Amino acid sequence: MSEPQPESSGPRRSQRDKKIAKPFASAPNNSRSRKRKREETDTDNDAVSDTDDVEQPESGEEGDIDVDDEEHKIPKARKSKGKSPTKAKSTPAVKKPRADKSSLPKAPKPKARRGRKFKEGQDVYDADQVAKDTRISADNPLFNAIMNPASALQSSAEDFLESLEQSPGIALAELINLILRACGCNDSVDADQTLDFDGIVSTLDDFTEVLKQENSPVYPLTSKLPVFKRFRKSLSEWIERLIISASDLGLLYTSQLMETLQQWVVSMSSSQIRSFRHTATVVALEAETALCDVAAAVDKESHLVARQREGEKKRKGKGGNPQLDAKSKEVKNRQHKLKAYIKEFVDGVFVHRFRDLDPHIRAECVRSIGLWLKKYPEHFLDANYLRYIGWVLSDSNNHVRLEAVKSLSGVYDQTDYLHSVTNFTERFKARLLEMATSDIDLAIRVAVIQVLGDIEIHFPLEEEEKEKLCLLLFDEEPRVRKAVSSFVRAIWEEELEEKLAGKNKPTDTDKNRIGIKVLSQLLVKWNKALDHLSGDTAESEIGEEDTADINDGEKQSKKRKELVALFAAGDRGRVALAVEALWDDVEPVSDWEGLLELLLLDHSANDDEDQNGQASRGRNKTNGKKNTHDFQVDEAWRLEEAEESILLEVLVTVLRLAKEVSTSGKKGEDETVSNDITRELIKGLPRLFIKHQSDQNRIAEVLVLPTLMNLDLYLEMRMITAYSSLWDDVVKQFTSHSSTKVLGHAMVTVRYFMAATSLSNTNSTKILELEDELSTQLRDTIAGREEIEIASFSEDEVLALSAWCLRFNVLAGARNMTSWTEEDEGGKQSSAWDIVSALVERGRLGYREEETMVERALNVLMLHVMWKTKGLSVEDEPTPEEVRYKEVLIEQRDSLLEKLSEFAVSTQSNTVEGVKRAAFKHLLDLHVLFSPANAVSSNNQSLPIATLSITLDDEMQFRCAGYVQAEIERYAEFLDDETPEDENSEHSDAGSDEDADSAKDNTIHVKPRRRKKVHKESQLSDRDILEREYLFIDIVSTFLRAIRAGSIHIQHGAVVLAHFGRLEVAFDTCSRVVVDVLREESLMKDDPDLIVAVISHAIQEAHTLVFDGLVRDETNGVQLAKLLSTCFVVRGSQLSVLRRLPDQHIVQVQTNLLSWINKRIAGYEKNKNKKGLKNAVLFFRVLMPLLSGLRSRDALKVKAHMDQVLEEAKVEITSTAKVWEPQRAYEKRLTAIMAKDNPQAPKPRKGKKKTTSGAASEDETDGERTNDEDLPNAPRRKSRRVTRANPVGEDEHEHTADEQEAPVTPKSKPRPRPVKRSKTPSEASGDAEMSLPGSPIDPLTPSEEGQEADEPEIRAEPHLPTPKSARKRARTPEDADEPPVNGADDVPGSPDEVEIQIRRKRVRH
Repeated sequence: MSEPQPESSGPRRSQRDKKIAKPFASAPNNSRSRKRKREETDTDNDAVSDTDDVEQPESGEEGDIDVDDEEHKIPKARKSKGKSPTKAKSTPAVKKPRADKSSLPKAPKPKARRGRKFKEGQDVYDADQVAKDTRISADNPLFNAIMNPASALQSSAEDFLESLEQSPGIALAELINLILRACGCNDSVDADQTLDFDGIVSTLDDFTEVLKQENSPVYPLTSKLPVFKRFRKSLSEWIERLIISASDLGLLYTSQLMETLQQWVVSMSSSQIRSFRHTATVVALEAETALCDVAAAVDKESHLVARQREGEKKRKGKGGNPQLDAKSKEVKNRQHKLKAYIKEFVDGVFVHRFRDLDPHIRAECVRSIGLWLKKYPEHFLDANYLRYIGWVLSDSNNHVRLEAVKSLSGVYDQTDYLHSVTNFTERFKARLLEMATSDIDLAIRVAVIQVLGDIEIHFPLEEEEKEKLCLLLFDEEPRVRKAVSSFVRAIWEEELEEKLAGKNKPTDTDKNRIGIKVLSQLLVKWNKALDHLSGDTAESEIGEEDTADINDGEKQSKKRKELVALFAAGDRGRVALAVEALWDDVEPVSDWEGLLELLLLDHSANDDEDQNGQASRGRNKTNGKKNTHDFQVDEAWRLEEAEESILLEVLVTVLRLAKEVSTSGKKGEDETVSNDITRELIKGLPRLFIKHQSDQNRIAEVLVLPTLMNLDLYLEMRMITAYSSLWDDVVKQFTSHSSTKVLGHAMVTVRYFMAATSLSNTNSTKILELEDELSTQLRDTIAGREEIEIASFSEDEVLALSAWCLRFNVLAGARNMTSWTEEDEGGKQSSAWDIVSALVERGRLGYREEETMVERALNVLMLHVMWKTKGLSVEDEPTPEEVRYKEVLIEQRDSLLEKLSEFAVSTQSNTVEGVKRAAFKHLLDLHVLFSPANAVSSNNQSLPIATLSITLDDEMQFRCAGYVQAEIERYAEFLDDETPEDENSEHSDAGSDEDADSAKDNTIHVKPRRRKKVHKESQLSDRDILEREYLFIDIVSTFLRAIRAGSIHIQHGAVVLAHFGRLEVAFDTCSRVVVDVLREESLMKDDPDLIVAVISHAIQEAHTLVFDGLVRDETNGVQLAKLLSTCFVVRGSQLSVLRRLPDQHIVQVQTNLLSWINKRIAGYEKNKNKKGLKNAVLFFRVLMPLLSGLRSRDALKVKAHMDQVLEEAKVEITSTAKVWEPQRAYEKRLTAIMAKDNPQAPKPRKGKKKTTSGAASEDETDGERTNDEDLPNAPRRKSRRVTRANPVGEDEHEHTADEQEAPVTPKSKPRPRPVKRSKTPSEASGDAEMSLPGSPIDPLTPSEEGQEADEPEIRAEPHLPTPKSARKRARTPEDADEPPVNGADDVPGSPDEVEIQIRRKRVRH
């Protein structure tokens, strides 16, 4: 094998005089590697080598690795051992022609692709074992080389090219077989098949037929086997090395390598087999990527040769250089061939596969075109190719869209080709903005934002588009905020440059302050835009013009008082999130000292500002100090009020971030930063309090600043007086403001002060002063009034009392105020409890302007009782003081319960809606608190509250359920969003029903009024709607909490269940709590009658909504029935059955509901109300999910009950009437259940084409819809009796109908002949009415089952007569004792018929 090698290498050099350089000459591997290493380390100053010089470090590594890799190829290189020294000496002769560097096409070396070394200790690659594990043959050396982790891919590619020169057909066959193995196909092609391009399709068809026989063929690209982990990367690397090496050797242009590869790959890429299609696409795309590298290098060479020719022409005149002319022609020829190869791959593979059904293939195509855009922009960076990426931006698969965005990441960095992307940018910019703001995939949003940032540099966005992108700074996702921060920084820098342009020689301080000013302007602008988008503006508040409706009287400000629990002082706002994102990008954000310094200045303009617009100074004094030059405010950085407010939020966030960052720094740095902040705030806080005390939004932010201080520093610096002054400032804001936000922040600061134990003396004094101030405010407000319950209060007094109650609620939420509340100074004055109780009594007066005051007063009393309960003692022998304590608690609790009951559910109450809502929640909360279920701890020990337990009587429970029902109806009207077209359609339906009763007409005429109101409320903002939903869910959740605690009986949960599916998702989630409680009742308390009652009542109420026209159809009822059916069986882990509802109770649910609906049906039938009858019959669809768990005998009882009540109702049911389809489907389901687990019925054989209808409908959970009306000629039900005259029983027809409802893949089994004939409508209706298919009383015999199993053979017998039983009516239960007619027995004396008759009589008697 070593002799032919030098013979083949000599002629190759002599025959190709154009190819001067032979870097891959057929020589021993070691010498070739050393030669490459020397060539790649050569340096030159020629222009063509500039790119290669940059890549030399990688290329050098490449050469070293190739030498190492060749050490593993020593056994294979035995053939050239003897020639090695000679070839090594001749190496310089090969390099000699490289003196002219410009003549060599410099294709780039594969970047970052190292030859793989064999790791020490790693298992040696065993091809046979891999073939056994993967079921892919190991007969292809190329495939084995790619699979082998220790193989040198460069050597493998070079060996293949040597083989291609010597025997092209065999080498190309190995290449195609490599692709086949990569597809998981073990078939092979020979040299003749490989080059027979016309037979490629037929050959591939043969291969695919073999692959179709395997259920799940394994192919490396998608396999999860560890051995294939590196296959994708190795395959790509091998293809790249192959094409680049072939280009260097010239084989890419002189051999059939590319033509053969393209013919096979293009054909395979359109195969129906996914493995063929996917693998061929990957091979084509990787080959195209390598061709792009080669083409880009050849283009550079072409440009260089052109420049050399121009230089030669200038130097020698018109003659030029014939050698350069020949070289130019040769380069152009290569360019032409490369472009042809590239075009073939694009047109043959990419254009078809970029829209493949498989998202993995689409993603491969998009990722590859992104590489082509970077590697060969001269060809691909064009609108014709960019449009493919634009189209894929709307792909349904997340990964495909992400790859499309990634492919655009480097496009806008290539400034030489920006003119090519102008049209693409204008066309798809809107789509990119949409993806950045609303794509469901987070990674896509981040990538798109980066692309839009690149677009902004070269193609400036419109102001509206910039604003949309900048609003993402407030996005809820941290990665999105961080990604957009660089874009925001560019906007900020642009605005800053404009500001500084008009400033003459600004100082560093001016630049810093102007930067802060610009940042504040941008944040204010974007905040307003976001408020406008969310509808959270002053104009979005509900107006006062409509006071007739109960809901319209609740203004947004009043609704928000209900949401106090949602606001917390520690919650971060949108500005805080923006500051966190900008911390590392925008310089002023991290400069907290500059922010504080700017905020301490007085930015208010003087009243005597001159008319020339000159810069005016602020007030001369701030906090008693004169203004110096440092305190002068320049117009360039004068802050507006909105800007000051937002900068205060920025300051708070910046101080927090500064402390957090310092904790992760050096040891002791956090303490240093904290002390620095504290020293600056000690000096600045008094001025900030004075400056912003009149603005509640700004003072709320100022109140947070003390929580960022190190209070111990006051003691160390001996500044107790300053600390006392700080306490006074906080208390002053607490007692003078009524904003929830201000009071919440002030309370957080007070608690932070109280936690400073080193300053406990000052803290104790100041908290007592706060309590005294509250007491003084309360008594001053009601001074001079004897009977507060009926006294008249001015508007200011009502507001003052309401604010006082809010302050007390905030304080009592964090501190036990019971002693203070009951303090009456020995009877000299009224206690706070008495005063607040008197204010609560005013709730029965129904004054709307006092609604807020009474609500907050109720909350004061509720908090007092809860704190009082918490203070109960656990001693068995209480002291007299403890006994008195409990007596007072009981007295106060009962007094409060009396008021709450009157306000919430009393029929004589004149309470306004807000007070009623608050009273209802407090009433249930008190009963939950003192529920007997809460009187025992988890270890069965009695709690102190055990002696105080109370229960809610039945009447009050019904009233509470009625209140919840009213709230549900009110909220349902609020959500009613039916369109006028629906309204018109319902009126037309009503008009067509001439016999509709008057009650139904009245219901329909009520709807337009509700829609009118909804049209007005549809103008509410999203925030208003969300707050309305919160108030509603708050009531429902309180009611459900009482049910779960046992304070309200579970039977009242039907009020909530009846509206399942009608309202929002949050309500449906709450409804499931009732079902959970029902399951617990079934599992723990074993009370099935209760479950039956609740389910029956809930289903009835749900369908009553359909009768009343409040719900369109039975869909919600069906969903509710599915949910309630889970109560029949309680399952545990791994679906184990813990408890099952007794069968008789499941039957009772069906019989109760059947009796109820049949009364409705009888009434509508009597009144000829067609629409009501239609809605009533729809109820049978609701009943179907409740049949789950029903057994055969129970199904028979249900069917008998249904037949009985329908007969009593004297309802005529026709099998052809469309209106009775739900009833027929229900009856069919019952029949299936009866046939399913009948012990006397024969079991259907496995693997049969046809099964019983019971099996077909066993897993059905919703109403069945038949297709009879769509198939008028379909055969109706026949007699289920199976004889030779009637070989097809009715069960088969039922299954056929089921198959029509749920199509399945048909098999080749022929259908029985009798089925071909369809009955007339009269015959079909007669059969449907008179037959009882699948009844357990009338089973099939085993012999009949065997007959049914042999249907094809029966049909094949020529002597059998044509079946005529299709003309005969089926036997009914009334005909059970009658002898069969002659037509029923076409073969008299048949033993089968005799046996069937005997069995019928035996079973029936």
